[in-house]
Amino acid sequence: MRHRKNGKTLDRKNGPRKALYRNLATSLVLYEHINTTLAKAKAVRPIVERLVTVSKDKSLTSRRKLNTYLMVEPAVNKMLEEIGPRYTGRDGGYLRIIKLGTRQGDGAEIAQIQFV
Repeated sequence: MRHRKNGKTLDRKNGPRKALYRNLATSLVLYEHINTTLAKAKAVRPIVERLVTVSKDKSLTSRRKLNTYLMVEPAVNKMLEEIGPRYTGRDGGYLRIIKLGTRQGDGAEIAQIQFV
């Protein structure tokens, strides 16, 4: 039973789903906007917003926390040097999701997730 279980499963087991979230978060940090399905965009938004909140404090602890989640070192450096300082005066809502329509192959809703 799924009583009181939060989060989307995206029709994947736990390991592949976590890998998908990590890859989406890393790509979003590196390219600052990605096109994906609406469900994946909604699932990855709270994860990346927490990472931005961590990156506002430029310390060794925050670097290690970002290293545990992001896949590559350039993404961690970009979070600490560019993205974190950009949102120091903002308390949340660092990302926006824009709906782009449906995918021709399977009719899935496509959205662009980007930094504000």
